[in-house]
Amino acid sequence: MLNRFAAALRLAGFALAIAVSGCSAIDTTPINQTSHDTGKPSPDAIPDPNDDGSTIVALAFSGGGTRAAAFAYGALTELDTLIIDDHPRERSLVDDVRSVAGTSGGAVMAAYLGYKGKDEFTDFRTRFLDQNAESYMRISANPANLLTATVNGGANDRSSFGRWLDERLFDGQTYAAFQKPDRPLVWITASDIYNNTPFLFTQDTFSALCSDLQQVKIADAVAASAAVPVVFSPVVLATPAKGDCNYHRPAWLQKALNSDNPSIRLQAYARALDSYQSKEELQYVRLLDGGLTDNLGIGGLSLERARATTPYAPLSAHQAVRIHHFLFIVTDAGVDGQYDWGTSPKSPHIGKILRSVADTTIAASTGHGFDAVDLALNEWQQQLIRYRCGLSNAQVLRYRGTLVGWNCRDVVVTTELLTFRDADPSIYRELNSVPTRLRLDRQQVDLVIEAGREAVRRNANIQKIARDTRQRSRIFDAIGPAQLARN
Repeated sequence: MLNRFAAALRLAGFALAIAVSGCSAIDTTPINQTSHDTGKPSPDAIPDPNDDGSTIVALAFSGGGTRAAAFAYGALTELDTLIIDDHPRERSLVDDVRSVAGTSGGAVMAAYLGYKGKDEFTDFRTRFLDQNAESYMRISANPANLLTATVNGGANDRSSFGRWLDERLFDGQTYAAFQKPDRPLVWITASDIYNNTPFLFTQDTFSALCSDLQQVKIADAVAASAAVPVVFSPVVLATPAKGDCNYHRPAWLQKALNSDNPSIRLQAYARALDSYQSKEELQYVRLLDGGLTDNLGIGGLSLERARATTPYAPLSAHQAVRIHHFLFIVTDAGVDGQYDWGTSPKSPHIGKILRSVADTTIAASTGHGFDAVDLALNEWQQQLIRYRCGLSNAQVLRYRGTLVGWNCRDVVVTTELLTFRDADPSIYRELNSVPTRLRLDRQQVDLVIEAGREAVRRNANIQKIARDTRQRSRIFDAIGPAQLARN
């Protein structure tokens, strides 16, 4: 009996070896190239177009597959109806967007806004939301795909969703396509599963990898942000041979490493970047879904504030004097778990328990993350007021061009979280049934887009800021942009 059992085990092992040798290979080609050139440093301030500067909008879009992208798109299209100026041309609140961040599904919308700009993002529905972005993916739970996922750490690689994005949405473009005067700063977040930290696609990050971010494909960054574990194998980055480039730690990174009382998030991020240069055993960095470490996409702005060396960063001194409203809008397309065990004492199936654990973990992390950034931005408002009130009239005149209407305390930082609960209550249950997929039917897309639009319509603070900005724009137009913009 034992001999027959041992023989059966050997036969099963032989069959598995044959299956493994025949399973699909995963592309582990790094998405970056290391060189002696580390590229330009990350910008010290967000973009500053030539307008009155009274309102600056920052956006962050959560994870959640196409559902998250559709919710973000709905919010964007409604923001675009809020007209804030009509001279010399019509401008909406979207024209005041200076930064956009995204995680996973939200990263698709964030990157597309950065790529196409405020005047051309509106075709996102036809190019992405109404398409089947899973068409290049292995999605069936058949033995071959399960084996591929088991052996390679995921069933899909960069030749699936990443290739679809590259061919169908981002037209083969790299990060260099973001470098246009009217484009917002783009922060895409993935997760570094070696250091267990967020991975931000910024030049500071890629300088630590001895790489130029401008040469990285937009599609690869977005695919890394959306690389859900098991469904996707990790996206790979190469680290340099140690000392292989002329890398110098930024001042903020050195300070974070040496600080006795640092921001925990900032120090963890600094240690991750330092490991790319200092750890001999770390030859490749592997990235998975940004939602593992930052499901709201708020890490970019949070880290910018944490590493700030001035009371106004990531604004310039010029922006800090002209601004009245800083509006940070976060769209969260997360769904509430709908469990059926509340009416029975019988223990639920382990699969349902694991789903509940995952939902609970994400919900708790999301709530804590938003509360932390809300608190940080409230403190920032006070720092801005102290800075502005410490300026002389001559300094205000140099930055602002006039003392007319100057009030050093007249600056408000507002953080708004938009969720499905902010839409029409009658569709809430239906919204919660929309799956986390990269393909939705047209009715589901319609539903989620409308939810995003309705969330903006119902938000009193956003509506008030739009009205106030329009009034200030009229004053700006009357006084003259040349005078106010003089510095």
